Amino acid sequence: MIIFKVNSVSYKVFDCCILFIYCNFYISIYYLDMEKSMLNTQQPYVYLTRSEFVSCSHRLHSSLLSEEENLKIYGKCNNKNGHGHNYKIKVTLYGPIKEETGMVMNLTTLRDYMKVCVVDALDHKNLDMDVPWFKNKVSTAENLVVFIWNSLKLVMDEPQLLYEVKVQETDKNVAFYRGGNSYLN
Repeated sequence: MIIFKVNSVSYKVFDCCILFIYCNFYISIYYLDMEKSMLNTQQPYVYLTRSEFVSCSHRLHSSLLSEEENLKIYGKCNNKNGHGHNYKIKVTLYGPIKEETGMVMNLTTLRDYMKVCVVDALDHKNLDMDVPWFKNKVSTAENLVVFIWNSLKLVMDEPQLLYEVKVQETDKNVAFYRGGNSYLN
């Protein structure tokens, strides 16, 4: 720790670099002498992301709304024959780099989780007809991202590493979810 005074004001600096602007003078303080024990007490935390692509069809339609309301809200996406997307799904983990492996999680393991919860569950499926979770839910990108999150949480050995699931429905439409307030029904 460094303590210094400027115009009778005391400043304390802990293991960092601070730039103070005072009366048009720049005072830079660098304190880089960190104890070796502090560097080794915690592994760095890293974001790790893997992507998959799936092709699905669906119809945006709510049984809680009238035909007119569905058409007004969902427009052409309410077509009774449905429509499809080539979704890009990104799953991001956040956790410490494990000293013994040098990884947050083996990407092969993440690939296997995504195969079960994303590819096998969704690819070349009609979300409304082939995925039971959507029986009473509108198959929006928002609901799809929650479905994937919940599915991954159920199969992962370390579900606490799951940080974010992102569903890119089109080049312009993306939904992402980081947990909280989810529903499993």
